[in-house]
This record gives sequence, C-alpha cells and structure tokens, in this order.
Amino acid sequence: MSTAHGARVLVVIPTYDERDTLPGTLARLRVAVPAAHVLVVDDASPDGTGELADAAARTDDQVHVLHRAGKAGLGTAYVAGFRWALDAGYDVVVEMDADGSHQPEELPRLLDALDDGTALVIGSRWVPGGRVENWPGHRELLSRAGNTYTRLALGIDLRDATAGFRAYRATALRAIDLGDVASQGYCFQVDMAWRVTRTGGRVVEVPITFVERTAGRSKMSRAIVAEALWKITAWGAAHRAAQLAAVLRPRRNPSTGTHDEARTS
Repeated sequence: MSTAHGARVLVVIPTYDERDTLPGTLARLRVAVPAAHVLVVDDASPDGTGELADAAARTDDQVHVLHRAGKAGLGTAYVAGFRWALDAGYDVVVEMDADGSHQPEELPRLLDALDDGTALVIGSRWVPGGRVENWPGHRELLSRAGNTYTRLALGIDLRDATAGFRAYRATALRAIDLGDVASQGYCFQVDMAWRVTRTGGRVVEVPITFVERTAGRSKMSRAIVAEALWKITAWGAAHRAAQLAAVLRPRRNPSTGTHDEARTS
C-alpha cells in the first residue's frame, strides 16, 4: 500500500444500537484489511452493542473497545477515537460506519491513495465512479445540494465533504486542535475536512459505492441538517469577511516604510 510498509492503521467505528450490523462489519473488515486494528467507540448502547464489541475484543487482540457514559454525538465519538489512536501511536486513522453503508472491501483503495503527500482521503459518492445504492431521491438531492453549498460557502474543492468514510494521516490530526472541534453529524465531517485544508494538508477523493443500511435505524435528523446549514453558513461568512479584510488591509511599502492604501477596482 502507498501508506508505506509498516504503517499502523486504526479503524474507528462509533456505535449506538448497532448490535445487528456490527458483527458483519467487523468480520468483513478483518478480511479486507487484516493488518488493521479496530476501535469500537460505543455510547452505552441500550441494545448491548458494547457488550458484543467486548466479546469480539476478547477473541481478537486487534479489536479494541472504548466505552462512553452515554449518547454524546458522532463528532465527540470520533474525537475520542482520534485521541485514543494518537496516544497509542497509530500512523493512519480511518472513519467508518458500523451499519454496512461503508463497504470494508473498499478500504484498501482509500489506504492506497494515502501517499506521502496526502493528509486525508475521502471515500466520495459524488466524484466520477462514485454512487449510492437504495437511496430515495430526496436523500440524494439533499446530499448533492449540501455539498454544493459547502463548496460555495467555504471555497473548498471537494465534491463530498460530508462523507464519513475517510482515512487521515496521524500527522494531519496532530496539526488540528481537536479540543476546538465541537461539531456533529454532517457538520463534523465538513469541519474536519476544512481544518485539514486550512493547515495545508492535501485532501483527495476516491470513488466509493455507498449502500443504504438494511438493518437498524438511521441517526440522521432534521437537527443534524439544521446544525450543518447554520454552522457552514457562519464559517463561510467569517471566511469571506477575513478574505475581504486581507484585501482591504493597507500594505507596507518597503521603499518608504509607509503603508499604501489597498487598491480597489
């Protein structure tokens, strides 16, 4: 793989009531990327997902479990997983859902794309070759529209900034102030991708097939969509205001030592 021989990979899988889907996801993942380790971050699932994950960890020393006191959201679950991975010295950290929508068999392609010049690889539904299966039309329209709005608001050249199947270099995560990340859901994914680009990290997208879950219940809600819309709008406005301020800021003339007024046309 392009991630370099010997790179330690950790796949972080947040769970809340995923008892029906987690075993299959773990089994497929261990076959697809046998050298990778897995961290299940469980938010005290009432259906016993945490206990099931513990049972898997007892029989496989490459499976680990991080228990949290209660349901605290996707973003904080991933940040907790990222911190655990960095403390344990992993080189690559993967985000992946437990519900089967992210196919473990596609993970090797994400890892292959994580070469020495890349900080983040996103498994994208909306680049050529990417697609979704079993999605109703309104879900696809919402995702495409949200990603278009994100590109325009933030000025980032990503077709699927809201995607949750991705691989980070540990160095990219260390360059980010994880303590300042307070986003959830789709907004968290956009937030993290934008932070990587602002720290100078290169982000690439590879096509994936996203498969709608066949068991369990989707965690998406109107509140998650509203948070994303509100925060991306606020970030975009602040970003554009900073760009305008930079253009209008007086520039020092090195020959005179004085400031010249910014020219406008």
